[in-house]
Amino acid sequence: MHFYNSLLAWYLQNKRDLPWRNTTDPYPIWLSEIMLQQTRVAQGLPYYLSFMEAFPTVFDLANADEEHVLKLWQGLGYYSRARNMHQTAKIIAHDFNGFFPNNYTDLLKLKGIGQYTAAAIASFAFNEAVPVVDGNVFRVLARYLNVETDIASAAAKKEFTALAKELMPHDNPALFNQAIMEFGALQCTPKNPNCNQCVFNSSCAALQKGLVAQLPVKLKKTKVTNRYLNYVVLLDHANNTQINKRTEKGIWHNLYEFPFIETEMELDFDAISNLISTKFGELNIESIVQYNPNMVIHKLSHQKLHINFYRVQVRDEIAAGIPSDQIKKHPFPIVIYNFIEKYSI
Repeated sequence: MHFYNSLLAWYLQNKRDLPWRNTTDPYPIWLSEIMLQQTRVAQGLPYYLSFMEAFPTVFDLANADEEHVLKLWQGLGYYSRARNMHQTAKIIAHDFNGFFPNNYTDLLKLKGIGQYTAAAIASFAFNEAVPVVDGNVFRVLARYLNVETDIASAAAKKEFTALAKELMPHDNPALFNQAIMEFGALQCTPKNPNCNQCVFNSSCAALQKGLVAQLPVKLKKTKVTNRYLNYVVLLDHANNTQINKRTEKGIWHNLYEFPFIETEMELDFDAISNLISTKFGELNIESIVQYNPNMVIHKLSHQKLHINFYRVQVRDEIAAGIPSDQIKKHPFPIVIYNFIEKYSI
């Protein structure tokens, strides 16, 4: 109990006042957990507040148009989270009459809810004694107990879940889960944690052995693919442009973008101009100008995008055109939306 008592004392003194912590309603808890996967609280909080304002109940989210959901999500990344969340809201609203399953096992059956999210909802909303194991928890336990298991390995989740369960008091699992996650986020940080001012500085095994910087162990590196995208902003004399909805699976599914030409490497302006002229020549091109002086780099989890934007003025009317001042109503990947904002497209 020493671990839990010290952890709880720290938590009650240091915890952040976050809106989803002041409720046992599974809807806002679920919303916050989906949003905060791969996202810092500071970045995710404004999105959470916007979603709760737009969709105060699971029925509101279920009945929303997908484009509205994606527009509000714009900039959070990992857009499959938003699409899965929308689908799950429909199931909760229409199949379960708005009631979330009240246990870990049944929550796991829902789309977009994995072990971590199911454990969070089960413990925070229903006080089920199931440990939440996220990156923060991996780090705290690896250091406190000096566990050298590679956290990217298949066996790690099971091992760390068992360790967390041993430390968890079964009468208050929600508080334990909140506390250990918060401790990892604020105190036992990935780099340069303040071990001198830590409640565990006399009992942390990694600190005693000088291994804090080496733990947790994570060996598997994500392979990153480089892609070169050249976006073509077509403009006719009525100031109409063309945007397309990405319907294929993969990044940015169901988001909008300008037509583009993908190349295997960075090409100079003349080479790109020739490709644009070949692809869009039937529109009677008047001029091609590059907007951005330097290539825009946009990093995703498995891809590094190298992006250029080109303004292509055409004489002919763009058949499926949309007024350029109307395009911001649509959901775009944030890198394209930022371009639209910067150059007032």
